[in-house]
Amino acid sequence: MNLSNGKTLAASGQNRNGTSGSWEDAGRVVKPSTPTRKPQPPKPENAVTIAVSSRVLFNMEPEQQYLKYQVEHENEPFSPGPAFSFVKALEAVNTRLRELYPQSEELFDVVLVTNNHAHVGLRLINTINHHHLFIERFCMTGGNSPIGYLKAYHTNLYLSADSAKVREALEEGIAAATMFTQEKMKEVSESQLRVAFDGDGVLFSDESERIFKAHGLDKFFEHEKAHENKPLDHGPLKGFLEALGKLQRKFFDKGLRMDCPIRTYLVTARSAASSAGAPKGPMLEKIRPHIFFDDQMFHVEGAAELGTVACHVPYGIAQKVAKK
Repeated sequence: MNLSNGKTLAASGQNRNGTSGSWEDAGRVVKPSTPTRKPQPPKPENAVTIAVSSRVLFNMEPEQQYLKYQVEHENEPFSPGPAFSFVKALEAVNTRLRELYPQSEELFDVVLVTNNHAHVGLRLINTINHHHLFIERFCMTGGNSPIGYLKAYHTNLYLSADSAKVREALEEGIAAATMFTQEKMKEVSESQLRVAFDGDGVLFSDESERIFKAHGLDKFFEHEKAHENKPLDHGPLKGFLEALGKLQRKFFDKGLRMDCPIRTYLVTARSAASSAGAPKGPMLEKIRPHIFFDDQMFHVEGAAELGTVACHVPYGIAQKVAKK
C-alpha cells in the first residue's frame, strides 16, 4: 500500500493487548483504544506540539526496510531511540500540569510522524503500548513531505533523522532539528524536563556569526560593542523556547518556581564567536539535558561523544561554511 496523493496511509490490526490499532488520515489521526481510560489529547491550537519521527523515537535500523521482517516481528517492540527520554519527560510534565490544571489543554502533545509502510505501523503501535507512551496522534506520510501535516498540527518542534526534511521545515518557519543515533546516552531525570540551547543560529539570528566569518574576531567584538543595547533578531527555535516559557509560568503561578519540572539552559561559546569557543560537552555532561540544540556539528558531535542527546539545527552561515 503506497499513496501518491499526499494522504496518509491507513491500516488496522490488533496490538499486543488485543486492542485494535489504526492509522488514519492525518487530520483525524488516532491511537488504538487502550484498556484503561486516558485523558483526551488537547486540540493542536492549544497544545505545545512536538512532532517526532519514528526513526528518532525508536531504534528502527537496520531492519526497518524489510517489510516481511516487520510483519513477522510486529509483537517485538523497538528499543528506545535518542528522542525517547525527551518524550517521556514531556509526559512527566503533562502529569504535573493535569494535576494543577485539570481542565487546561495547555499541554505537550506528541505526534508520531513516519514514512513507513502500514504494516510497520502495527509494530509501532505495539511498541508504544509496550513502553507505556501516551501518543494519541499518528501521521504516516507515505513518503511525501510532512510539511503540510506539521502546519496543520501547529507544530512547535519537529525532530527527525532526515536532514533534508528538517531543512524544509526550517525554510517554512517550523522549528526543527536533526537527531542522530548515538551509542552513548547519559541517564537523565525522569521527573524534570531539561532543554539546552545554543545562542547564535538557534535562539537568535546568526547576524554576529556572519560578521565573525566574514571579517574576523576583531570586527565581531566591534560589532557586539556597537550593538550591545540592541536585541538580536530571533532564531529558528526562539518560538519553541517561548512555548516552554509559557508552560513554565503555569507552574510559577502556583508558587512552584523552585519546583518547576521544566528547566531551560543557554549554553554558548559566545565570547569567542561560538566556532572558536571551548567545547560544550563537559558543561552539558553536568547539566544532563534531555536534548541540546546547536547549529554547528562540532558542538553536536562533541556533546554526543559525552552522552548528551544533541540535535543539529541546519540554519544560517554555519551551514554554508560547512559545505565548502
